[in-house]
Parts: sequence; structure tokens; C-alpha cells
Amino acid sequence: VAEPTKRTVTDWDEFTGRFEAMEEVQVRARVGGFVDSIQFKDGDFVKPGDLLYVIDSRPFEAVALQAEGQLADARAKAEYAKRELDRGLNLVQTSAVSEQTVDQRRQALQAAHAAEMQAEGALKAAKLNIEFTHVLAPMAGRVSRHLVSVGNLVQGADGGSTLLTSIVSLDPIYIYFDMDEATYLKYNKLWFEGKRPSSRDTANPVYVTLANETKPSHEGKMDFLDNRMDVSTATLRSRAIVPNKDISILPGQFAR
Repeated sequence: VAEPTKRTVTDWDEFTGRFEAMEEVQVRARVGGFVDSIQFKDGDFVKPGDLLYVIDSRPFEAVALQAEGQLADARAKAEYAKRELDRGLNLVQTSAVSEQTVDQRRQALQAAHAAEMQAEGALKAAKLNIEFTHVLAPMAGRVSRHLVSVGNLVQGADGGSTLLTSIVSLDPIYIYFDMDEATYLKYNKLWFEGKRPSSRDTANPVYVTLANETKPSHEGKMDFLDNRMDVSTATLRSRAIVPNKDISILPGQFAR
């Protein structure tokens, strides 16, 4: 004979999931040229703004110097056109020049200002290209291997940008899994009956067991449910966020 016990029993559903990085970026060249140096070690952790690649900047520096000369010429012409207009405005009061001449000089000044703006834009673009020769890390994470060696010619954004490397974030990390329709209907019924909050607006707990483990080692929270069932598999794509402080989990790993 035994005394009956009363306790709460939690029903768990187990799925197979795959880890994916929360953020991933493909580092590409924004300007074309020869690679001068590589400033990172394959597999390193990088911070935003860390220098990854240096592309030969000399052609862009020459273009910038030419743009500076064009800007100086445009400013000189604009200054001359302004002086001519000022003289015309003074002379038209004594009828020494015609109104038509003043209008022509006013139009010449406007054209000179437009040319000056174009020259300023060309100089800014040239300086941007010089800046783009230093390829910086746009985010923090672990960098992959270098895909282009020193001395190779890379293409910029105008000609099919060359992929240089990639960076992924690791902490926290996503785990995606597919929920079957029967399980979704079960949870949906519990939500309608008020017995369980929906994972669409509540961070319900998720426990993760890695491939070489028999018990859960990581605890996460639900983050996302897709807006439709996959008609080919009758499953609902779901996602949880899992802390990865020790960086023991890599994107692409399987887990339960």
C-alpha cells in the first residue's frame, strides 16, 4: 500500500533542430584593385571596425587629386562669374550695359555654381573610394578564412563584388526546428483554453541537448513562429534563442 502523490507533470515535445547565427555578413570588396595585405588571422574574433583587407589605393588617390584640381578650377570660375555679375549690376544702373548682359552673367554664375557642386561630388566620391580600400569588419563575431590572397585582383561593387570572407555572430545563437501540425494544433488548443501562453508573444522555455549529450545542457526561449505551414512537409518553422557564452555551439550543428 502506498500513499498517492500529487505533483505537476510537464509534457515535453522533442524536435530535431539546427543552429544558425543570429547575424551573418558576407564581406565583399566595394572597390576593385589588387589586395595589398590581409590584416586578420583565419578564424579570429573581430570587433566592428577591425581592419580586414587593404586594397591598393594609389589609383583612387590619383583620381582624388584630379578631382581636387577640378574643384579648384570650378571655384575660381564661380568667383570670376560673381565679380562679372557684380560689375554688371553696377553698370546697368548707368545704362553702360544692357539688362540682357546682366541676365547672361547671372546665368553664367548659376552654371559656375552647378559646376562647383559637381566637382565637390566627384571629390567626395573619390575620397569614399580611398576609404573603401580599407575593408573593415561591419560587426563583431568570428571571421572565416580569407578567400582572396595578397596580390590578387578583386572586383568592386560595379563589376560583381568579390567575396573576401564572412563573419558570424555566436552569442546568442538561433536554433531552428520544424513543428508538426498535430503538435501545433495541440498547443493552439491549450492557448485558446487559457492553459498555456502562445510562443508568438511569450518566451516559452526550450531545453537543448547537443548531439553528444543525453541530457539538456542549454536553456533557451522561444523567439519566432512562422506565419504559415509548409505544405510539402506539414510543419511549422519555429525558432528559439539559446545563450552561447562558452562559444561551444557553432552555426550548422544539430541538436534536440
